[in-house]
Amino acid sequence: MRSISRVISASAVSLALAATLAPMTAHAATTAPAQAASRTVAPSRVVAVPGTVNFRDLGGYTTYDGKSTKWGTVYRSESLAKIPADGTTALAGLGLGNVIDLRVGAERSADGLDKLPAGVTSTSLPVDDTNLFAFIGQVVRSGDPAYQEAQLGNGAAEARMTALYKGFVTNPANRAALGAAIKNVANSTKPIGFHCSSGKDRTGVLADTILRAVGVPASTSEQDYLLSNQLRAATDKALRDQVKAAGYMQNPDLLIPLQEVRSSYLTAFRDQAVTSYGSFGDFLTDGLGLSASDLLKLRSRTVS
Repeated sequence: MRSISRVISASAVSLALAATLAPMTAHAATTAPAQAASRTVAPSRVVAVPGTVNFRDLGGYTTYDGKSTKWGTVYRSESLAKIPADGTTALAGLGLGNVIDLRVGAERSADGLDKLPAGVTSTSLPVDDTNLFAFIGQVVRSGDPAYQEAQLGNGAAEARMTALYKGFVTNPANRAALGAAIKNVANSTKPIGFHCSSGKDRTGVLADTILRAVGVPASTSEQDYLLSNQLRAATDKALRDQVKAAGYMQNPDLLIPLQEVRSSYLTAFRDQAVTSYGSFGDFLTDGLGLSASDLLKLRSRTVS
């Protein structure tokens, strides 16, 4: 039998429930998402790393000047803490030099450290999740449908996510971490990866910022961001089904706004950057602390 935290540990929701739900069999939850991804998404975009469903290559996106982002250079993913041995072997085949971990300390303690190949370094650059996974666990463990509805229903969950995304800009520590992550990408000499817990929110805004900074149109970058919904759909549904079967929620669909990425969330991040700094360019320099040299290196490193 596998615990739910082992089956879907890449999700921040699963971290919140790790201490709550009893062990249960969920073989389908570990296999269905990868199968779905191979059917519906070009295999060059989704990288087959066992134990993940949202591991992707940021290559192949066309920039405004007709160039393209490089394949095999920058990867985004969910947590790599629970991948099996063959997942680590698959990572070794990518030639990674460094993996940036955006999870906060509580997440790393609950989920574990990344299982990386020998010679691959890990860099911790925590971006605050506003205690999202702890909040979810507390709400779910209450087992109180009325309380769960009050906390998550009628737009409350969406409002919490919008505040989270604005905080990626307004929190100075978050800006420092995101800026440092981008500098690491710019200065890398080997392929580099970055991730948070489920690879959708913090990872999503970092990927969006990198792609837009090197000249990928915002609409194209948004589609990369939204791809998490497609790749995570089966895993997220499995979690909702298990929460309901375990008797913790009568309406687990209340979790959907927390599990999904949405254009409105990304817009909240982008709009806050402009509100706070005047333009996206000024957000890069004044907000994230990137110099002209950093941005030139980033472009040279990621675009050909």
